[in-house]
Amino acid sequence: MSRTQLFNLDGKIAFVSGASRGIGEAIARLLAQQGAHVIVSSRRLEGCQPVVDGIIAEGGKATAIACHIGEMEQITRTFARIREEFGHIDILVNNAATNPQFCNVLDTDLSAFQKTVDVNIRGYFFMSVEAGKLMRDHGGGSIINVASINGVSPGVFQGVYSMTKAAVINMTKVFAKECAQYGIRCNALLPGLTDTKFASALVGNDAILKTALQQIPLKRVARPEEMAGAVLYLASDASTYTTGVSLNVDGGYLS
Repeated sequence: MSRTQLFNLDGKIAFVSGASRGIGEAIARLLAQQGAHVIVSSRRLEGCQPVVDGIIAEGGKATAIACHIGEMEQITRTFARIREEFGHIDILVNNAATNPQFCNVLDTDLSAFQKTVDVNIRGYFFMSVEAGKLMRDHGGGSIINVASINGVSPGVFQGVYSMTKAAVINMTKVFAKECAQYGIRCNALLPGLTDTKFASALVGNDAILKTALQQIPLKRVARPEEMAGAVLYLASDASTYTTGVSLNVDGGYLS
């Protein structure tokens, strides 16, 4: 019996933001294992390099590029470099996000609000625009937005973050509809509670964790690696007729 090539990413150029740890790192490693040359990105280069070194040590291909997606100048500079060094991009995974304030919505700080919007909405949007232009010029590609179950059911004390993730879900549909004519697909991953540093305020609080687990049918927290397989599906030829979809990977929380 021959093996399927549906998940083969040989020759593909993939960009993963927020890839220095957690879900982003797991995604970057899996895409590289499937043959993609992965651009590992986060705000600081020193955070990306160990991931790149690990991928290369396993026989994969990877490059580290620092990019703070909350800064428009860095987005522009990053894609100018991608165009110059690689010529095109096939896969964009918008994973970098921020949630600087954990509080009642009435106590929201303006600077925290602006930072969250700048990264989680504006950043995702213009990363997708720049990648989309390169994909359009090269015959297509796949954009995957890492949203959140909070975009469907707002998380307690995570009001602004939840609002931005709801915007990402709608943004995904916008790009799916308007960019299909260029061979560009756009889908969203909606992770449930995952054991990452980003979610430490939830996972590290016994009372909050106990309450959360009661609402998750699988009764456990996800591992970052359990998000990567869904992204591989959305990035690969296994999903060539899938666009505009929000894929819940949440242990049954939203079911």
